Order: sequence, then C-alpha cells, then structure tokens
Amino acid sequence: MALVPYEEPTGIGLQRFHKPLATFSFANHTIQICQDWRQLGVAAVVWDAAIVLATYLEMDAMELRGCSAVELGAGSGLVGIVAALLGAHVTITDRQVVLEFLKSNVRANLPPHIQPKVVVKELTWGQNLGSFPPGEFDLILGADIIYLEETFTDLLQTLEHLCSDHSVILLACRIRYERDTNFLAMLERRFTVGKVHYDPEKDVHIYKARRTSQREDL
Repeated sequence: MALVPYEEPTGIGLQRFHKPLATFSFANHTIQICQDWRQLGVAAVVWDAAIVLATYLEMDAMELRGCSAVELGAGSGLVGIVAALLGAHVTITDRQVVLEFLKSNVRANLPPHIQPKVVVKELTWGQNLGSFPPGEFDLILGADIIYLEETFTDLLQTLEHLCSDHSVILLACRIRYERDTNFLAMLERRFTVGKVHYDPEKDVHIYKARRTSQREDL
C-alpha cells in the first residue's frame, strides 16, 4: 500500500484505525494485526478491501497449497499472512519505510513451521523489478492499491513484469472515484479482467485478471 500522509481521522468510522490491534479469525487462526496510523498512516492499518480479499481466499476461491504468491502494497500484511496460513509460499511486499512494521506483523501471526515459506521484501512499483524474476508468481494479490493515479503506470508495469501466462491477479478495491474506474480500463487494455466477487456490506469489489492471451474463462 502506498504511503500517503493523511489528516488525523475524526469520523466515527475511522476510529478503528487508532486501535493498536485489529483482531481477525482466518484459516483456523486468530490473527492480531498491529496498527500504527500516527507514524505510518494508511500503510499501517487494515482496510476493508484486505478483509474482503482474505475472506475470498479462505472461501477456496483457488487452490493455494503450494502456490507461489506475492502481495503488493501489503501495508499491515493481513492478506499475505492469510495466504500463507492457507498453504501458499508468499512474498509480501511494500516500500522500505514500512518493512520493519510489516515484518513484525508477519512474525507475530505465523507459526514457526510456516514462517520459512514467507519472505518480506521491498518493492516500489516500477522500480527494482530486476530483483523479482519475470513471471515468478502463480498469484498476485492487491488490496486497496489503486487509489493514487500517479502510481497507475508503475503498478501496471509491475503487474506485467510479475505475471506469466498462467498467473492470476486478484485485486480488491472500493470504487470511490472516477480515477479508480480509469485504472480498471487501463488494466483491461493489457489483461483480461472480470469481477469475481462483491461484498455489499463493505462495498468492496474483487477483480480477477490474466494475461489477455490466456483463453481460460475468468
């Protein structure tokens, strides 16, 4: 998740971001995610899109055991942690400034026998892509990562680099502004895209994307 300075949240709905811990139950585990809005802003809280995407993964949306997955803009790390608990080998990524915070959540929530299957690694979209072999991952995950228009081109470049012909991209997002729809249009010019899930309570959509050359139905 991109790190962006925000004003102090005052709405009742945002008070949860000030809680030091957010607790969830996924994959027969209790997950406690540390939050740190004051120091790291939007990168250090659990957004609804992450909860919906983690829930979708737990619904056996696809086989994760033995799958090679990467989470982009992981922030607090909930989605990557859940993917690891469900059996995936996961690379959890974000910008350098967030990594120590992210690592602490991963260490606190993964049993010792699962931790070797998880790597926390720096990834700034559009940069240092050479440290990721092209097409390395079966599954690419992103929750609420399409809200900054100035990152769209770099994000698309990163998705193209990480994808192989068999890769699946799952993006969870709330459509807040016209620019969010614009990103989906940009994505559709390079990938085959379909909506696979919608949570009406949280108003979060999940989109599945594959390389356009793939013939399998979404």
